[in-house]
Amino acid sequence: MSEEIKEVDVENELNGDDKVQVERAKMNIIYVGIASVIMFFGGMTSAYIVSMGDAFWIKYPLPVAFWISTVLIAISSIVFQMTISAVRKGNVKGLKIGVTATLILGIGFVYSQFLGYSQLAAKGSHMTGSGIVVSDGKYGVYFAVKQGKEFVYVDGNDYMKLGKVLTKKEMESLKKYMKQFLKPELQKNFKVKDDGIHTLYWEDKEMKHINGELQSSDSLQMESVDRIRLSYLSTHVQDDRGHFFMRGKMGKDFHVFYKGVEMGYKNGNMTYKGKELDVYLQVKAIESADTASSFLWAITIAHLLHIIATLLYMTKVVRHSFTGRINQENNVRLRMGAVFWHFLGLLWLFLLLFLLFIH
Repeated sequence: MSEEIKEVDVENELNGDDKVQVERAKMNIIYVGIASVIMFFGGMTSAYIVSMGDAFWIKYPLPVAFWISTVLIAISSIVFQMTISAVRKGNVKGLKIGVTATLILGIGFVYSQFLGYSQLAAKGSHMTGSGIVVSDGKYGVYFAVKQGKEFVYVDGNDYMKLGKVLTKKEMESLKKYMKQFLKPELQKNFKVKDDGIHTLYWEDKEMKHINGELQSSDSLQMESVDRIRLSYLSTHVQDDRGHFFMRGKMGKDFHVFYKGVEMGYKNGNMTYKGKELDVYLQVKAIESADTASSFLWAITIAHLLHIIATLLYMTKVVRHSFTGRINQENNVRLRMGAVFWHFLGLLWLFLLLFLLFIH
C-alpha cells in the first residue's frame, strides 16, 4: 500500500472530535504564519516611512503590469473561494477545475510582476538604488559636444540644440560618436575616429583627432581621471540619461521631494521652495541614493517570494485534488491554501495602495 493511501486511511480512521482538533491545529499554523508575515511587512513599510524623513525621495507612477497582476490575484481569489464551495458540495469536477485555474492565475500574477520589474528598470528604477542626480560624468561640467556648428546642451534628461530636443537621428549620431569613450585605458589615450560631425570639448578646450588619438588644441592629453569621467558621460549618453538617473522629465514622469516638498528644476539645477539648492543640499542631492526605488523593489519582491512559495504548495494541492486525497470529507489542505492565498491577495492590495499614496 502506498504512503498516500496510508495517510488517507489514517485521516479517515480519526473520529469526529479528533479530526476537528487536527484540522484546527493545522489552521492555527496558517494563522501564526499570517501574523508573522504581517509583522514583517509592517516593519518594512514603517522603515519606508521613516526613511523618507530627511532624504531626497523619488516618486513615479507604478508600472501598468502591477495593476494587471492585481486583477489576476483578485480573480484567482474569487475562483479559489468558488472551489471551496464546490468541494463542500462534493463537486469533484469543480474542485479540479478550480484549483487548476487558481494555480494558472497565480503563475500569471508572477509573470506580470516580472513584467512590472522590467518596466521599472526601463524607467531607470533599480533595486540597487542608483543615485538621484548624475554627478560623475555629468554633461557640461568637464565635457561638452558640438554637433555640427552648434553645442549640444542638457535640460533635465533631454539633449538639446538650438532650443529643441535632438531628433532621433541626431541622438543616434551622438551616441555613435560617444560610444568610442565607453572603455577607457588608464595608461593610454583614447583611440578615436573623427566622424566629421561632432567635436568634443574638454574644460572649454577643443579636442583634436591627431593620428587616431584624442588631444587638446594645446597638445595636452587627458589624465586617467578625466578619461574615466568621459567614459561615465558616454554611458549616460548611451542610456539617454542627462542630469537624472530616472528617465523622463522631472515633474511629469517622476517627482523629487525633500522633506515632503516637491523639488523644481530650472536652468540645469534643482530648486527647493523656489530657490536653487544651497551648497549643503547640492552635496546631499549628489550623495543621495534612490532609496525609494530600493524599498519599492524590496517590498514587492518579498511579497512575490511568498506568492511563489504558496504556488509551490498549490501544485501539491492540485495533485492531491486529482488523486482524490482532497475530497468532501478531507479538504483541510485546500482550506489552508485558500486562507493564506486570500491573505496574500489582501496584502498585495494593501501594499499597492501604500505605494500608490506614499511612494
